[in-house]
Amino acid sequence: MFSMRQPVAVLEPTSAVACCAPIAGPGLSDDEAVATAELFRALGDPARVRILHILATQTDAVCGCDLEQPLGLSQPTVSFHLKKLHEAGVLEREKRGVWVYYSLHPEARRRLSDVLRLGRRRSR
Repeated sequence: MFSMRQPVAVLEPTSAVACCAPIAGPGLSDDEAVATAELFRALGDPARVRILHILATQTDAVCGCDLEQPLGLSQPTVSFHLKKLHEAGVLEREKRGVWVYYSLHPEARRRLSDVLRLGRRRSR
């Protein structure tokens, strides 16, 4: 078989100019990176992402029983996902009689906001 391979030209650097702009900020601290990884781990299931979205768009806490119908999931499955999100620190829970009401934890809301502002400078 006939091959028409051409030699590859190796370019030598012509100036001392850096190839890229330096990174502007230090990024996440170790603690912020761990907290963000835990948040992503907690959101590793589509049902949990949907629960988070529902709760983030409500003005008041939502009873766990009211999540079954919009999610199309059984009560034990909804409870399982709510428990996982609560254990991860994403949700706050308040018991009212026999019912448990859930809302997005303010710190989780802040972390999610920071993560979703990719490419924008964070103000502190």
